[in-house]
Amino acid sequence: MGKKRIIKKGGQDSTSLKSRASSRLPKRKIDRGILNILATYNNTNLLLTDLTGNAILSASSGGLGYKGSKKGTPFAASRAGEVLAEKAQAIGVKDVDVIIKGVGSGRESAIRSFIAKGINISSIKDKTPVPFNGPKPKKPRRV
Repeated sequence: MGKKRIIKKGGQDSTSLKSRASSRLPKRKIDRGILNILATYNNTNLLLTDLTGNAILSASSGGLGYKGSKKGTPFAASRAGEVLAEKAQAIGVKDVDVIIKGVGSGRESAIRSFIAKGINISSIKDKTPVPFNGPKPKKPRRV
């Protein structure tokens, strides 16, 4: 019959993703920043800016290699938070103000992973957009 072939998938593990992400760190050192979290149903995006709003670092669930419905999970958001927290520690960030937008499930887990890495959170603001009146509702169905 012959030998059985074993095919190994060439997928990347999370350690190689972390090392690749940390190789592109900015040279500028800052001690305070603003962490913007956009948590949608499908993904969680994290953006670290300086106090004037200039983007410094970013991470997302999709950027770490999660695909499909796994991107919107709290676990994927916490992993993205861990990666961004490690990058932030490398450039010297100690305190962050958090601004959250969106209603996704990764809102809290991204913040918790930042706290677990030892970065102090001074304030949390929820700036989820809420419509005042919204679109016109559908007409009632006639049967």
